[in-house]
Amino acid sequence: MHFTLTDDFDAVKIAASGQCFRWYPLSDGRCRIFARDRTVVLKQTAPDTLELDCTPEEFQSFWHDYFDFSTDYTAIRALIDPNDHYLSQSAACGQGIRILRQNPFEMLITFLLSQRKSIPAIQKSVEALSRAAGTPIGEADGQTLYAFPTPAQLAALDDDILTACGLGYRLPYIRQAAQTAAHNPGLFDELAALDDAALREKLLSLHGVGPKIAQCVMLFGFHRMDSFPLDVWMNRVMDTHYPNGFPFDRYSPFNGVIQQYLFYFVRAERTGAAN
Repeated sequence: MHFTLTDDFDAVKIAASGQCFRWYPLSDGRCRIFARDRTVVLKQTAPDTLELDCTPEEFQSFWHDYFDFSTDYTAIRALIDPNDHYLSQSAACGQGIRILRQNPFEMLITFLLSQRKSIPAIQKSVEALSRAAGTPIGEADGQTLYAFPTPAQLAALDDDILTACGLGYRLPYIRQAAQTAAHNPGLFDELAALDDAALREKLLSLHGVGPKIAQCVMLFGFHRMDSFPLDVWMNRVMDTHYPNGFPFDRYSPFNGVIQQYLFYFVRAERTGAAN
């Protein structure tokens, strides 16, 4: 099916934004995306047109929400102070990024294992976990496609298999998170009902979860759009461009979107892709 875009969307930038690790480039500009128990092949055939290999009904019932098409990102960019030249540059460079509505359990596990790993290494581990325990959801090019494991499926894996998935020192964090979620099937519904402060506190109480992971899970797993993750890249931005403090009040409740523009831009500057 084809979908006509009326707001910011750039599949390449979203895939490189550090929020999703199961977007895989295919040939001819296509991309295979995994989300929960589904997969779709997407191609941005023009700046304002998406082509997806799903039915219009599936798109409206699932993928429309996943891509957060109910949020007006053009309006969010319009909030930016025109005198803040660095942020204006960042938003122009990152225009097209959207905050995806992803599975909170998958985001918790993904960001637990992301510590001290490159993006390709994170993707490799996520895919290995999916092959080791996930439910088959289709086939492409003779290969079986798997959903990310449920808490029960992940908790059932023994340490040898988890080690083979490249978890390293993160293994006990991931095992405990999976076991906690498996023993409490309503955990993520309970967490979703909390306000931002309480949600952050609960996430920080989990083994291996620090401030950065908690903020990432809030933003990318629970769609808490005011969450502003700080890592080495973002600390560099804050120190260099906002030594007197960042104007969070101006951009609330959309600081997470602003963070993504800054995060994408500072990394693009490093590689020369921002020019």
